[in-house]
Order: sequence, then C-alpha cells, then structure tokens
Amino acid sequence: MARRDPNYIDVHVGNRIRMRRQIVSMSQERLGELLGITFQQVQKYEKGSNRISASRLHNTAKILGVPVQFFFEDAPGEENKGGFAEGKAEDSVMAALMNVEGVQLAKAFRDANSSEKRRIIAALARCIADMRD
Repeated sequence: MARRDPNYIDVHVGNRIRMRRQIVSMSQERLGELLGITFQQVQKYEKGSNRISASRLHNTAKILGVPVQFFFEDAPGEENKGGFAEGKAEDSVMAALMNVEGVQLAKAFRDANSSEKRRIIAALARCIADMRD
C-alpha cells in the first residue's frame, strides 16, 4: 500500500497549532491532556499526518486562546487571485516564524520592555543575518 503524503492544508493547520502552542509556552503533553488525547496525537496533528476534526480544532482554538480561523490564516492557495492585489511580503515573515527559533525570537521581541531593547534585538538579528558564512 502506498504511503499518502499529508494534505498541504492539514500541514498548514498543524504548523499554526504548533506555533500558537509554543507562543503560549504549552507542551504537547499539556495540550494533549486538555484535549483528552496523547501527546503523540498532538504531534501527528502538528505534522499534518493526521487530520484534526472540526470539534477538536474548535477545542484547540479555545485552549490556545485564538479564533478557529487563526489556523487557516495565510493558508497556501488562499491568495486573492483577482484585481491588483500584490503578493504579501509578510507571508515570508510568517513562514520564518513558524519554527522553534522564530517563536523564540518573537517572544524575546515581545518581552522586551522598551523600544530601545526592541531596536537592539532587531539590529542584532539583522547583523547576524547579514554575516557571511
């Protein structure tokens, strides 16, 4: 039997679950407990290898403190194809933030308690990004 690749929407929803869970500093184990499932099942949802049901997605949204539509924002293939709409630059920014390091950077920026600290974080990140390997 051939292995089926995850659907791109299931992968996107899973990435958004993972990102939000990390932003609120919740473990897979804790999310699983609150949903009444194992952390392995949470892992499968986050990878997109298992589809999450509508009722479980609704409960996940309540637990993580976001509306259900949060999980579908910026989904691939959902771009406005009509009119003079330009590609969104923030798409690449969101993609870069949808991993552990991106979430850590966003949390550090959020937790900086002054505009000067946020400027330093941004300047340091820019310097590192511009470094040659």
